[in-house]
Amino acid sequence: MKKNDSKKAARLELLNFKSIPIRTFWISSIAFFLCFFAWFGIVPFMPSVVADLGLTPAEKWNATVLAVAGTVFARLLIGKLCDKYGPRKCYTGLLMLGAIPVILTGFVQTPLQFLFCRFLTGFIGASFVITQVHTSLMFSSNIVGTANATSAGWGNLGGGANRLGMPLLAALVVAMGVSEASAWRYAIIVAGILCLCMGLVYFLFTKDTPEGNFSELKKSDRPEIRKDQIGFLKVLKDYRVWILFVVYASCFGIELTVYGTMDDYLQNTFQLERITAGNIVLSFALMNIFARTLGGIFGDRFGKSKGLRGRVWFLSVILMVQGAVLVLFSGISGNLYVAIGILIVFSLTVQMAEGATFSVVPFINKKAIGTISGIVGAGGNVGAFLAALLLKFESGSAEKAAIAASEGMGKEAVKAVQAAASSAAVSHGYLLIGILVIISGVVSFAIRFSARDEKLANEEIKHSLRAEPANF
Repeated sequence: MKKNDSKKAARLELLNFKSIPIRTFWISSIAFFLCFFAWFGIVPFMPSVVADLGLTPAEKWNATVLAVAGTVFARLLIGKLCDKYGPRKCYTGLLMLGAIPVILTGFVQTPLQFLFCRFLTGFIGASFVITQVHTSLMFSSNIVGTANATSAGWGNLGGGANRLGMPLLAALVVAMGVSEASAWRYAIIVAGILCLCMGLVYFLFTKDTPEGNFSELKKSDRPEIRKDQIGFLKVLKDYRVWILFVVYASCFGIELTVYGTMDDYLQNTFQLERITAGNIVLSFALMNIFARTLGGIFGDRFGKSKGLRGRVWFLSVILMVQGAVLVLFSGISGNLYVAIGILIVFSLTVQMAEGATFSVVPFINKKAIGTISGIVGAGGNVGAFLAALLLKFESGSAEKAAIAASEGMGKEAVKAVQAAASSAAVSHGYLLIGILVIISGVVSFAIRFSARDEKLANEEIKHSLRAEPANF
């Protein structure tokens, strides 16, 4: 154990750029940020895209579904590829190939071309998996949860930063003489070029492990880099992987869905302006800069004091709290300030649950970290997809019934009735989702580790602490 972990970082010294793990941490986080920035970059421009390409409401919805579907497939595949070829080559390939459909989006002329590009663009969402794999290979057990959570949290900012960054890019190109109608095309092309350049940076300035690249370590006795010793089917048979799949669907998946529907919900429930509602939701997304890290920190601390079981306990509890807070929020409709306060707690707990999830993942099977990370990561997108379908069904049915019941009323009156129906339906959907999250938290208590796994993890932590006290 001492020999194996001698070069893994036991501290998260963010300014120690000479350290291979720290340098990799930063490059991976920035790459993840850019991937999410490009993936969600089209969202602020959807009204312009709809007008430019003549998208129907169904085609607009399909674009969202296809982008998520592409990510699910990519995450399942990329984890296995990381185990076989190493995260360095996988991230380089993902960034450079993923940049192509992003850039091509700026040249589309038909709805079909746009939908195809959105599906392929979704593949860059698999960057999350590579980020978690690479960080897991670079940091010791005493700090790996914190490192994983921090890199993922800062990377996730890209999904929120596009709300500000992409309009700024569009304003810049307009100032250079481009028409406003075409500004979205130039902005998305720039995002793709940034991903392409980042692929070169990743290849040139990172390594697969602190000891070197996989190609250089074929004969190493490190379990993380023994290729193909764990078959994909064997990983699929591990019940703990599927519990974590459900857990991540219940935290990251629900976060995506709640934030994706919250703009309209706040407008319909509290009669807010769209810009005001959007800024509120953006502020919650920006909490990723610290909230997800907290989940990793607490996961590591419980791991030190209570072993691997302690990591699971914390994950289970924080997930149940997240579900309870969402249930509470679903019943708030009269006081905006109370609702915002509860949303702050929800954002804190859901992001902590995400960080806590990947403080457990690296310990399920060290010989298949990539494969397991890919499956669990895909769970997040599956959860988002299913939760979105639930809310769409609830809201769609309610709005249709409200419109039928208000036939003959004035336009503004129908609009108000429709908004109220949508608000009530989405609120009920949040209630159902919150209950399911609580159930998933209870189920996660079933995750177990063998006495040997507990012993090895404890020895690794003790060695890391002797070598260099963990710090954040």
